[in-house]
Amino acid sequence: MGIGVKLFITGVIFLFSYNYNTACTNLLVSKGASADGSVMITYNADAGGFMGPLYYSPARDYKPGDSVDVIEWDTGKLLGRIKQVLHTYLVIGNMNEYQVSIGETTFGGRSQMRDTTAKMDYGSLMFLAMQRAKTAREAIHVMTSLVEEHGYYSAGESFSVADANEAWILEMLAKSEGGAVWAARRVPDGYVCAHANQARIRELVENDTMNCLFSPDAISYAIKKGWYDPKSGPFSFADTYCPLEPGGLLFCEGRIWRFFTRIAPSQDFPEDYWRAVKGAKPYPLFVKPDKKLSVRDVISLMRDHFEGTPYDMTKGVAAGPYGCPVRWKNLTWKVAGDTVTEYGWERPTSTQQTAFSFVSQMRNFLPREIGGVFWYGVDDTYSNVYMPLYCCMTRPPEPFTIGSISDFSLESGWWVFNLVANLAYTKYSYIIKDIQKVQSELENKFHATQPAVEKAALELEKTDRALMVDYLTDYSVTQADNTFYRWRDLWRFLVMKYNDGYINDVNVANGRHPQGVGYGDEFLKAVIKDKPGYYEVKWQDKKKKKK
Repeated sequence: MGIGVKLFITGVIFLFSYNYNTACTNLLVSKGASADGSVMITYNADAGGFMGPLYYSPARDYKPGDSVDVIEWDTGKLLGRIKQVLHTYLVIGNMNEYQVSIGETTFGGRSQMRDTTAKMDYGSLMFLAMQRAKTAREAIHVMTSLVEEHGYYSAGESFSVADANEAWILEMLAKSEGGAVWAARRVPDGYVCAHANQARIRELVENDTMNCLFSPDAISYAIKKGWYDPKSGPFSFADTYCPLEPGGLLFCEGRIWRFFTRIAPSQDFPEDYWRAVKGAKPYPLFVKPDKKLSVRDVISLMRDHFEGTPYDMTKGVAAGPYGCPVRWKNLTWKVAGDTVTEYGWERPTSTQQTAFSFVSQMRNFLPREIGGVFWYGVDDTYSNVYMPLYCCMTRPPEPFTIGSISDFSLESGWWVFNLVANLAYTKYSYIIKDIQKVQSELENKFHATQPAVEKAALELEKTDRALMVDYLTDYSVTQADNTFYRWRDLWRFLVMKYNDGYINDVNVANGRHPQGVGYGDEFLKAVIKDKPGYYEVKWQDKKKKKK
């Protein structure tokens, strides 16, 4: 998952080593697949024990000879120092002032493909590209040029790279001798794409640089290493560099299946592939949606626990007495007495370990300062709030720039959202309704007022561009600040309402009307089965002592 590097003095970015417990999800939506002509990409940054302060880097000018320190986040190791460019662009979160936005998911790939001497990790590539590129294609060029010059330090990675005109999926792996092999495919207009920690690019289309780019040795390197024989059939980038195994399907492709079945139900995508049925056909890289997607549709897609399917995580014994879709980690497990069989929990798009999430909305029919909206939320997507941050904003909202997992603070946006989410897990089917009521109030307001906000910004743009930027900055910061304070009040309310396992009437002055709600029938039947007769409230016959 993660992203990590410290770039000169602008702030901290995040990186995490790959495993199934720290893994992310991206959805890419082309202009023709969106309801309003936006390009959109999404990102759930999932990693247990991690919180990611909102990244902010103002535009800056530098002198010839200036350099950038690249520091790996998870170890603090200085990977190296590279040459700085003369000017960098403003970046808020994962979007820059030109509406270039980048997300990622880690797939690992072949263990032989590592370069421990390289300078560039994937977090560095993302944020350096956003600081240096005005288009998605330029960002891909920046990223691939940097690894060509400085090597690639991380494991195999899928990137989502987009601007207001197009979206690309880029996959990259290190070569032990330096540099990287990589491939990139443009999402065709009218289609969507998704990736979730499994390499997904298969076909490389030669002589079509409008839609497909790849390193010159993408195929020859695999032949040299003995991983691909041209006599075996067509080359597949994903199957060659990230060979399939059951965990990769069960824990990664299940998210892709869920996206595609919700986006294009008419295409009736079978379950077999992600359920690791041998010989099952892979899901396509690109899918045409049955209807065009709005920002709100995309947000809904990022809040999914397989609801309404046979894999609905709010159902069954594993969901506990209150239908909680969270499964505590580790993701895989064994039971006592069986040292052979490995089990694994479902891995939904929405998970408790999300540090931050975004939906980036990029529009070419508006001035770039207005067209780029970074819909940003922290912690579990099912219980978070996506706040509108315009890509031109000249300062970030303070509550979302502070705090860490080792520094608890009620002034930190991440901690406040985390407190609300963790409280919900204790009596989920009840508490989530209170959360969703406030969540809807806030998000409904954001989406309802967006047209008026942008109309006012367009009027200001005609006469005073700087004033327009100030206006959008003030609006973005105010909405984020108000969301933080509203969520902190919600946490206080929930603590009072759901105290000691009761549901309290907090509207009564003395609070002396607690309601006991007990447990659902499915859970109670399991309890009775565990200890037959033990819980029965009746006179018991005296048991005879065993001789």
